Amino acid sequence: MTTTHLLLHGGGGVHTMTKFADLLAERTGSEVLLPTHPGFGGTPWPAELTGVAELARHYVTMLDELDHTGVTVLGNSFGGWLAAEIALLHSPRVSAAVIVNGIGVEVDGHPATDISGFTLAEIQAHSWHDPAKAPAPASDGPSPDVQALIGYTGPSMSDPTLLDRLRDVQIPVRVLWGESDRIVDPAYGKAYAAAIPGATFTLLPRTGHLPQLETPEELLEALR
Repeated sequence: MTTTHLLLHGGGGVHTMTKFADLLAERTGSEVLLPTHPGFGGTPWPAELTGVAELARHYVTMLDELDHTGVTVLGNSFGGWLAAEIALLHSPRVSAAVIVNGIGVEVDGHPATDISGFTLAEIQAHSWHDPAKAPAPASDGPSPDVQALIGYTGPSMSDPTLLDRLRDVQIPVRVLWGESDRIVDPAYGKAYAAAIPGATFTLLPRTGHLPQLETPEELLEALR
């Protein structure tokens, strides 16, 4: 029976997940779904999608329409927050979740870096263990996808209720974190995992905020 992975990208856009999606499908033989969040990449943005919880319900409805079961949801950054919200919906379609350097919670003493005014180059400098390996930004202005991200999350890019709500998650969850993340640090990730019953936490060495881009083989190995 073919397994299904739903990959959820972060504020950098769907292209931050495409190569890893191919790698995951090739190595595991699973079916990989890689949607572009509405409003990202110039796609239409339905008026009813006013926040992260609404977007999570959008994806559960999509799984219902596709009649997929046993789905593992894997999200990076904003996609990690989405994966957490999907896990909280208790959909029978979803059997597990993987949060990779997720955002969305508020952790005392470990705030997420405010990237709302950052250029792409500045975001990359905070997102990579070795920023020299990051792709050259196409422009130096704010990314349209970051603007879409803030449209869903609000300027704080967090929900003060999320950390407490995570106690209601009932499916297996893995939390994976790049040790060099300067957007949300490893202590933030450990607090994320500690809030979820039974969740495991794995630190990825020589990796920043985007393991699927910087160390995809290590990320894949951590999923085994």
